[in-house]
Amino acid sequence: MRRSTTSAPATAPALDQRPPADTHLWLTVNKLVPYLWQYKWRVLLALSCLVGAKLATVAVPLVFKEMIDGLNSAQQALTLPALLLLLYGALRFSSALFTELREILFARVTQRAVRRIALEVFRHLHELSLRFHLHRETGGVSRDIERGSRSISNLISYTLYSILPTLIEIGLVLAILFARYDSVFVLIALASLTAYVVFTVKVSNWRISIRRKVNETDSAANTRAIDSLINYETVKYFNNEEYEARRYDQRMHDWEDAATRSRVSLSWLNLGQQLCIALGVTAMMWRAAGGVVDGSMTIGDLVLVNAFLIQLYMPLNFLGVVYREIRQALTDIERMFDLLAVNREIADAPDAVELAQGPVYVRFSAVDFSYEANRQILHGVDFTIPAGGTVAVVGESGSGKSTLARLLYRFYDIDRGHILVNGSDLRQLTQASLRAAIGIVPQDTVLFNDSIYYNIQYGRPDASREDVLAAAAAAQLARFIELLPDGYETRVGERGLKLSGGEKQRVAIARA
Repeated sequence: MRRSTTSAPATAPALDQRPPADTHLWLTVNKLVPYLWQYKWRVLLALSCLVGAKLATVAVPLVFKEMIDGLNSAQQALTLPALLLLLYGALRFSSALFTELREILFARVTQRAVRRIALEVFRHLHELSLRFHLHRETGGVSRDIERGSRSISNLISYTLYSILPTLIEIGLVLAILFARYDSVFVLIALASLTAYVVFTVKVSNWRISIRRKVNETDSAANTRAIDSLINYETVKYFNNEEYEARRYDQRMHDWEDAATRSRVSLSWLNLGQQLCIALGVTAMMWRAAGGVVDGSMTIGDLVLVNAFLIQLYMPLNFLGVVYREIRQALTDIERMFDLLAVNREIADAPDAVELAQGPVYVRFSAVDFSYEANRQILHGVDFTIPAGGTVAVVGESGSGKSTLARLLYRFYDIDRGHILVNGSDLRQLTQASLRAAIGIVPQDTVLFNDSIYYNIQYGRPDASREDVLAAAAAAQLARFIELLPDGYETRVGERGLKLSGGEKQRVAIARA
């Protein structure tokens, strides 16, 4: 069988063909929302707890201000600060209570979304054509799924627990400053916040391409490592340990360069953010101290402004980190959703029917097929396999023998002609019913890293233990298994490498 190494399956748009970064990332968010909305009442209650926690948090400095002014007044009864102290403690506890209730309510939402998306991607990958999997690197795909699933939790956590609370708190603090003091405080706060956010967004957007490069090189290095370790025996056969190490190190060198650029750009981002915060804090405290000196503000007011500054700038201090992590999470989720965007090359026809059970005959009628347009593999192939008959296909290497089996399984669609099963065109049958009627012992036997029993039963997952034992006996495998210390529960290792070639073939025969 000949196979192209240059043609590629239909995939998601390349990075340079995608919409602008912001547009594409918002599209990613829109794809994610339906998975979160499954538990509407939990989401709404969690948001209510979020608002409650922020109201309690903002009220704490107000109570503290009254306590300071109350203690500062000789005429004030001692009961007033005592009551305020109790209120202060109650507000502190309320803030923590609402925060934990929000966590409890949203835990199921987050984990269910991760589970549903991961399952959907997993199913979609199994529905894609063989051509897609032959052209994709398994290590890179698995890393994309791993990072994407993890990033869903990160995105929800950063958005619900950092961004939204910070925005609500900023709004409440600015409203209180405007209501209690002059507008200069609000203008200073808005100016520093705006400078901080604009700087963070601009620099973080610039860093997106750098982070994408880090992801790509990380996936490439991971793919190289997995491919090399899976082929451990081949590496040993040809004494190529150092050769493999050099190839892996080259991928890691590319990752090192990209990761270093990412770290350096992060340092410049942090420096600019701290400058914005320092200027804003200095201006606000200068104004508040002046108010105390001229008598327009009390010591309690100074403490209140300082407390509000801490409440504003402490979360803002982490807002840059949170924003960067959200962008990174969206980038990772985007790569996972790109897998879902890959179109199925081979799909059941809308009017496809199931293959009836019973004896089956197969006919190849004038079949032409090519893996790529300029290199045809099969030319007008025509033969019949009668029900219950035996047919041997012989030919030189690369003549298309394995291709016939792949076409019968409908891993590819033919270019011309017909493949008929019991008189029905292959393309008019459901793939599931067609493949359920075929048993195969592949030339390159690959087993799951599980028990011998599992691998035999895999041919029919609902088979009873008696059926599995009978299949092993029919494949002349039973005595070999009985001599093993763990019997049928013996694990076969990665790709079945713990078994000899002949033993793997017999397991494949029993499985079929």
